[in-house]
Amino acid sequence: MHNLIDKKIYVAGHRGMVGKAVTRKLAALGAERLVLRTSSELDLRCQAATEDMFARERPDVVVFSAARVGGIHANMTYPANFIYDNLAMATNAIHAAYEHGCERFLFLGSTCIYPGQAPQPMAESCLLTSPLEQTNEAYAIAKIAGLKMCQFYRQQYGVLFHSAMPTNLYGPGDNYHPENSHVMPALIRRFHEAKEQGLTEVTIWGTGRPRREFLHVDDLANAVVHLLELSDPPDLVNVGTGEDISIHELAQLVAEVVGYRGKIINDPSKPDGTLLKRTDTALLNRLGWHPQIGLREGLAQTYQDFLSEVESELVREK
Repeated sequence: MHNLIDKKIYVAGHRGMVGKAVTRKLAALGAERLVLRTSSELDLRCQAATEDMFARERPDVVVFSAARVGGIHANMTYPANFIYDNLAMATNAIHAAYEHGCERFLFLGSTCIYPGQAPQPMAESCLLTSPLEQTNEAYAIAKIAGLKMCQFYRQQYGVLFHSAMPTNLYGPGDNYHPENSHVMPALIRRFHEAKEQGLTEVTIWGTGRPRREFLHVDDLANAVVHLLELSDPPDLVNVGTGEDISIHELAQLVAEVVGYRGKIINDPSKPDGTLLKRTDTALLNRLGWHPQIGLREGLAQTYQDFLSEVESELVREK
């Protein structure tokens, strides 16, 4: 642990939910040499600016959580933005880290990199074995390119560049945009507003049958630290709970936590996405890491954080 916290660590994307959680965790452990840049201070899509930052700061470790992310609607509406932004950020940062002597680079992606019809639960070995889910293909291809780039730089140059693929995340600092957010924050916002407005029913996208897995972002931050402390981490590892819940059951749980008592209606005319999506977490479990935060507990905490953001008018919507 002391070896890690003494390093100069660049957390890319520290204003996002994941980056904030990683930064909180590192600060709590005593890491004082954190390199942080907002997107307005450093546009990672710009190769020259990225090269310049790495040349100036020369971080020992990079945790790469910078990404353009969104739910089904955003992915289907802006595929060109998703593939360009995520590809450019990843390739610029990985190459600049190599060129300027970075000791370690942990690239964070998403389990949407796996095929749409992947065997369940999804093991790391199913990567690139069949076509991707069309609704988020652009984002997935960019993330696959990033993790493969880390793998090949490690293979060719001997650098300790490796990747972790978290399942669906939730927690403090999430994006609550009414159209472009993921399912968990979208449901929290929708049920909260329905309760505030006294609505008798709430409609959710799709049939409610798809099953999803959810990991609290603070659990991911713990996994990041765990992986950074391994002397020989795998090129790619899943980070998740290994447990899933149907979207309808999730909606009921969110409504219960929020205190909404009305009716929940499904809209089957809207896309469901993949019906079943659960990660095989055996590899990371064998490496000594397990999640600590249960879904109900994590949801209750997240809702309280959302209420604080509403009260202080700091709700993130991008």
